[in-house]
Amino acid sequence: MIYRFTIISDEVDDFLREIQIDPEATFYDFHKAILASCGYADDQMTSFFICSDDWEKEQEITLEEMDSYAEDESYVMNETPISDLVEDAKQKLIYIFDPMTERCFFIELSEIILKKHLDAPKCTKKKGEAPQQTVDFEEYAASTAAIDLDENFYGDQGYDMDEIDREGFEGFEDGSVGGSYEMDY
Repeated sequence: MIYRFTIISDEVDDFLREIQIDPEATFYDFHKAILASCGYADDQMTSFFICSDDWEKEQEITLEEMDSYAEDESYVMNETPISDLVEDAKQKLIYIFDPMTERCFFIELSEIILKKHLDAPKCTKKKGEAPQQTVDFEEYAASTAAIDLDENFYGDQGYDMDEIDREGFEGFEDGSVGGSYEMDY
């Protein structure tokens, strides 16, 4: 059996990789295949995440054993066969290749090929340039800074009663809504 994974990036529109791998290969083998297909160095603390259909992170598979006091079982790439956590077509994963900025690839198990076998993972489709492997954290933070939501963003600034159109509100002409239009200043 062979798993065919499709890998895309939210940073580079035309980036696409397809990697075929035996499901008994480890996540470490998959990690190495991704790095090779992108020309990345193996010098980052990468992680895979098994995701829900809505791309919500669920189970993490780390490159190295992490001291964890969590109740959840921990998984390490070189000890975990892909088939232990991925069994169904359309299963979604995230691969974080730049842990400082949480930049990642989105991965989907696009096909399960029966009655075939691979000795080593291989990249079967390569389109577009991979995003830069790492970026300067401060530069990245500045480029993705949140919108400044000051008090004027939601219209909290004052308004002038003379700018309100009395004809736009029903009932003002006959005085049936809220009484008089006059205000004490």
